[in-house]
Amino acid sequence: MAIDANNQGSKSWVLISLVALIGAFMSILDSTIVDVAITTIMHVFSTNTTTVQWIVTIYMLTLGVVVPWSGWMGNRFGLKKIYIFSLAIFTLGSALCSLSWNINSLIAARVIQALGGGMIMPTTMAMISEAVPREKFGSAMGIFGISLMMAPAIGPTLGGYLVEYVDWRWIFTVNIPIGLLGVLLAFFILPEFKGNDDAGKVDVAGGITSSIGLFCLLLALSKSSDWGWGDEKTVLLLYTSVVALGLFVYLELTCEHPLLNLRVFKYRNFTMANIILIAVTISLNAGVFYVSLFLQNIRGLGAMQAGMLQMAAALASGLLMPVIGALYDRIGPKFIAFAGLSAFLYAQYLFHQLSLDTPFNLIRLWLIFRSVGMSFGMMPAQTAALADIPPEMAGEASAINNIISRVSGSFGIAVLTSIINNRQTMYAERLAEHITSSNMALSNLSNKLGGSSTLAYEALQGLVSQNSYVKAIDDMFIIMCIMTIPVIFLSLFLKKGNKKSAHMSVE
Repeated sequence: MAIDANNQGSKSWVLISLVALIGAFMSILDSTIVDVAITTIMHVFSTNTTTVQWIVTIYMLTLGVVVPWSGWMGNRFGLKKIYIFSLAIFTLGSALCSLSWNINSLIAARVIQALGGGMIMPTTMAMISEAVPREKFGSAMGIFGISLMMAPAIGPTLGGYLVEYVDWRWIFTVNIPIGLLGVLLAFFILPEFKGNDDAGKVDVAGGITSSIGLFCLLLALSKSSDWGWGDEKTVLLLYTSVVALGLFVYLELTCEHPLLNLRVFKYRNFTMANIILIAVTISLNAGVFYVSLFLQNIRGLGAMQAGMLQMAAALASGLLMPVIGALYDRIGPKFIAFAGLSAFLYAQYLFHQLSLDTPFNLIRLWLIFRSVGMSFGMMPAQTAALADIPPEMAGEASAINNIISRVSGSFGIAVLTSIINNRQTMYAERLAEHITSSNMALSNLSNKLGGSSTLAYEALQGLVSQNSYVKAIDDMFIIMCIMTIPVIFLSLFLKKGNKKSAHMSVE
């Protein structure tokens, strides 16, 4: 794929990166903004928790099915056309979500929204990889990284505000003017990324096997905490995903025109960066998920308050992303990534001290330290990975990168949830052994409650439940520390990337 030489000269790579940022920001924002409205939507449509959760689940599943197709579609039809098409579909889906009249219509609209959203991220990364000169690639990825860092934190806060003070439908309505603006800017500003008529016939077998495999895997991971790992539905889904994905890998390695060219893994930077991505994404997603639960369920903060507490970390990381990008252009990835991942590791260790009375300001500082460390660790690794990939493989590499990120995040939360549940049960049993009729704490609390031993026992049971949950989270952070250590040293083998791999770039 190439950039139209007649069109490219007047297009600044900074402007291209900023326009591409709009779609990426919206796509990521919508993955988190909906969560805080689940309870409200459940009451409005008079439905149950199991049904309303499909608003989130179906979006994730559709993304998983769509992403593998983005690389081939970008190569075949041109990245600009696919980006505009994806953003338009996403905006249409958002409008339909805001107009939904029952839970089924909302779930259907979320499918349409995800059909567009799933292609936005990999297409955006591929456009930046093609359009930006390699000597400015770090700076461009720094601009792009703003969306990666700030959108997930802004989502719950903005969603909480809209649900509480405006109307829940506005979490979707807000996308419409931004999406339309993004489509117009993309049409007039983005250069023409010419499609390749020789991209080959669509790999139908690869598309079917990847769709089945990723759908079953993501569904099993998202429902494992409800169904249990030993449930026949979970086992059947996992077995189906292994068979389908195994067949997919075989087909892609033997097909003349694969849907996803898995040979991108022969590029060392790409492979190492994705190993780092797996470890960090598991730690990051699980950490954000369980710190949010801790702040709301244990410390009693509302969704908006919890979001505001975490906002400082996202802002700090987002503002630093261009700085990290400029540093990458000057000194390369390995020392920046090593320092960042080391800081990320130490921040994880600090979180294992979390307790029922940890000051909020201290939690905020830990979150900032952790987020900044993650930014310094991941951004150089991801940039080095894409900088090493030939332009004709950029779309496929971006799609693979996106799939790995999504599966890792879901896998991390699913597995660590099981570990936390087991550890919480163990700690609860240990603590409960001390609640006996001769326990002084029980006697003192009973006296304070007017001599009611029943109320005192229930109050202590509540404290046992809270303490055991927090101890389980502390253990989770130690596990994540252990996972992070190997990839810190792996980062020392990253290289800046092959400048000759750049195609005709934008001046």
